Amino acid sequence: MRSKITTYSSIIIILLIGYSTHAQQDPQYTQYMYNMSVINPAYATDDSSYINAGLLYRTQWTNSVGGPTTGTFFAHSTLTDRVEGGLSVVHDEIGDVVKQTSVFADIAYVLPVGDQAKLSFGIKAGATFFSTDFNGFVYSDPLPDPAFAENINRTFPNVGAGLFYFTDKYYLGFSAPNLLETKHLSEDSGVVTQGSEKIHLFFTGGYVFNLNEKSKLKFAFMSKQVQGAPVSVDLTANVLINNLVEIGSAYRWDDSVSGMVNISISPSLRIGYAYDHTLSNLGRFNSGSHEIFLLFNINKFGKGYDKSPRFF
Repeated sequence: MRSKITTYSSIIIILLIGYSTHAQQDPQYTQYMYNMSVINPAYATDDSSYINAGLLYRTQWTNSVGGPTTGTFFAHSTLTDRVEGGLSVVHDEIGDVVKQTSVFADIAYVLPVGDQAKLSFGIKAGATFFSTDFNGFVYSDPLPDPAFAENINRTFPNVGAGLFYFTDKYYLGFSAPNLLETKHLSEDSGVVTQGSEKIHLFFTGGYVFNLNEKSKLKFAFMSKQVQGAPVSVDLTANVLINNLVEIGSAYRWDDSVSGMVNISISPSLRIGYAYDHTLSNLGRFNSGSHEIFLLFNINKFGKGYDKSPRFF
């Protein structure tokens, strides 16, 4: 028990140091192309018939003590001919110690800019509920570390913005889902315990090729940048077969390789899974990351699904 608590303490200290140096904080996703509204409020489907909703769960660095887990819910739909809206809830946990839940509502205005292309402008607003629980920590030093002397329970408002340019074949997006820098912790007696939510910039894109009547190939990328951390780049390739089965692979620059698959269970339900194999030194201390999702297409008018699913 003591060994486990010591490990937890080490992980939290590393995270606090990361906060003080403005390291990357937002959760990462391997299947980001199906979770786009969470990172870009301008994401648009341009489909007035359906409500698109989904659930995603990610467990990162499996078998490492205190490895992060992320649960996400999102829903998105058109509201008028040119206005779309959405809701997202993201819950993060680091062991049993740090918990953070973000709840946001999105609104986007879609503007035609050509015969086939459209440009969407979006904003999101909401709040993040942040808490820590250091009860039960055992310290080897005579005096407890001031960084863990008090549990924290705070709420931080935030806003975000984004752009999304798309056609039936490709898309490009640029967004900053959190524009307000909010301090989570404080500095006391020279001990660095200050954490702040830094602005993350996302640049995403994808292109779909029709291989034949039954198969489509999609290349996608996501670049994430935050002050004080290296640029993160994800490259992905997926093949959709008969609108039923999708298989693919991904590479996160200098971090991991991934395999993914998803299957259409019914015209309105799709389930997917991804596995990340860590390439960095962290791979010595974990057995990879797992990610599953459920995607729902809910017909607003109670009719059957009469069209091919979107590939992005």
